[in-house]
Amino acid sequence: MVSKLKVFATLVGAALVTFANAQVLVDFQVAEPPPVPSDAQTCTTMILEHTFGNSYGHPEIVQYTPPADCGEPGSWAAVTLNFTVTSNGTQYDRLGIFTFQNTEIWRTSTPEPTYNGIIWTYTKDVTRYIPLFAKPGTFILELDNIVEPGLNGEYASAYCISMSSPSSEKYPTAGQANLIVPISTMLNNTADDASVPPAFSLNVTLPQNTVEIYAELYASGNSEEEFWYYNTADEYLGDLPPDTTYGGGPFREMRLLVDGQVAGVAFPYAVIFTGGINPSVWRPITSYGALDLPTYFLDLTPFAPVFADGLPHEISLDNWYVSGLLQVVTDPSGKPTTGNITSYNVQPYAAQRLLRIEATVISGSGHVNNVVFEQNLNYTNTQYYLDYTYTQNVAQISSGSVLSTHNGVPTVMDIFEYPLYIDLSYLEVTNTSESFYTSFDHSYNRVVAPAPFILGSTIVERQQAAGYFTISTTGNSGNGTSNNTFGYVDTKGNTYYRDVDAAYNVITHDQQSGSLAISSLLPSSPFASNAQNVPAARLPGGKHLKVIG
Repeated sequence: MVSKLKVFATLVGAALVTFANAQVLVDFQVAEPPPVPSDAQTCTTMILEHTFGNSYGHPEIVQYTPPADCGEPGSWAAVTLNFTVTSNGTQYDRLGIFTFQNTEIWRTSTPEPTYNGIIWTYTKDVTRYIPLFAKPGTFILELDNIVEPGLNGEYASAYCISMSSPSSEKYPTAGQANLIVPISTMLNNTADDASVPPAFSLNVTLPQNTVEIYAELYASGNSEEEFWYYNTADEYLGDLPPDTTYGGGPFREMRLLVDGQVAGVAFPYAVIFTGGINPSVWRPITSYGALDLPTYFLDLTPFAPVFADGLPHEISLDNWYVSGLLQVVTDPSGKPTTGNITSYNVQPYAAQRLLRIEATVISGSGHVNNVVFEQNLNYTNTQYYLDYTYTQNVAQISSGSVLSTHNGVPTVMDIFEYPLYIDLSYLEVTNTSESFYTSFDHSYNRVVAPAPFILGSTIVERQQAAGYFTISTTGNSGNGTSNNTFGYVDTKGNTYYRDVDAAYNVITHDQQSGSLAISSLLPSSPFASNAQNVPAARLPGGKHLKVIG
C-alpha cells in the first residue's frame, strides 16, 4: 500500500522546488524530524485548507473523525501533524494556535512574506495526544491576520494529520495516558488560550482512581510582552527616554496552582518571532521555537489524593497567553485513590525558585507511591543602555532543574539553560527613518522527560545571527546572516545533527547527520529575495514606523 503521506510529501517537495524556481523563499526552523516510524503503514487525512486573509476573530473550525484504515483508533504507533503555508506580499508575522477538543496541541507563528512569496512546512510529533485523536472532535486553527493598505499578505494554509499503524513486533502502540483533560477557556468558536493577568482559573474534576497527573503548559509573551526580556524595573524607567522600553521588569514565570496552592512553575524560553527587532536576520531560518513554541512540563501527581474526592478543584494559570492540559493515569481497579501531601515547601515569587512537594499516593489496587517533586530554577538579566540609549544590550540566562521521583525512580525531568544575548545599536535616526545594527546569540539547551510514557530528549541548539535594518517612511530594507548548530538525541536512541548557515536570504552551508537525517525537501540554496517593503520591525518599547508606499 502506498502511503498517502508519501504522496503528500512528494507534492510538497514538488511545490517547494517550483516555488524556489520562481524565487520564492523557503523558510524553516532548525529542528529534528519527528522520531516516528519511517516504513510503517501511514494514513494521512487533510484536516483543513484555508487562506487566512482578514481573519482576525474568525478562526477556521472543522470536524474530525479518526481514520478507520490505520488500525483501531487510539492504537497507533505514532501521530504527526503537518502545517504547510504559502504567502506573498507584505505582512506581519502572526501567532497561530491549534486546538482539538478544547485542548491546545500546537502553538506556532508565521514567517513574514516577501514580494515574490514564501513557503514553509513543519511536521510536529503529537504522539502524546493520541487519547484525544482517538475520538471525533473539533479542530480549531486561530490565525488572526489583518489585510489593509500596506499589509496585503494572506496565508494559504494546509493542515494534515498522519497516523502510523501499529505492528506488534516492530512498532507497538505508543504509550499513553488514560485521559487528557484541557486547562483552557473551553470555548468552541476560538482558540482556547487565556490572556492573563488576571489569573485564569478552571474547575476540574478527575476520576477518583487517578494515580498520576502530568501537566503540560503552553505560554507566550505577545503584544507589549513580546520583548519581555528588555522590560526594565519601574524604578529605572524614568531614567530612560520615552518609548525606550516597558516597565515591570524582565522576570517572567508561569505558575500552575491547585486550589490556590502553587503546584509548579516554569521559566520561559525567549522565542523571537520573525518580525522581532530585525526581520532580516530571521530569513530564511527562523529563530528557534518560532514555528513550534516550546512547552513546559510539571508533575502534579502529589495532588492525586486531592482530586480523588471526585469533587471539582480549581486549577489556575497566571501570566501571558496561556493554556495547558493534564495527562491523567488511572488505576485499573477503579477504586478511589487515597494518600496525602506529606511535605509542602514553596518559596515566594522570586528570580531564584526552590520548590519541593512530597506525597504518598495509594492506589485502589494497594500500590504505594512515594512522590517527590522538586524545582530549582534561576534567572539573571542585565541590561545596558549606552550612548544616550542608542545602544541597548541585554544579557539573560534562565536555567534550572526539575525532577520528580516515584518511589525513588526519576519520572519527570527537565534540565535547561536558555542564554540570550542581544546587541541593538542605532546607527542613524531622523524624522523619517531609523537605521540600526543587531546581533543575537541565542541558545536552547534542554534535557526533558515529560512523563514515563512520553519520549524524552536532549536538545542542544545555538543560533548566532546579525544584520542591519532600516525603517523608513519610503520603505523598509535590511539584510542578515544566521549560523545555527543543532543536536538531538532521544531516549529511544534516535539522533539528529544539523549545522546550517544563511546570508542575505541564501543558504550558504547545510550539513545533516544522525539516524533521523533525510534528504531535505528544501532547496539547498534558495534564491535571494527582495528585502524592500517588508513590514517595519517591532522593537522594544513599541517603537514602530509604518510603511508608506
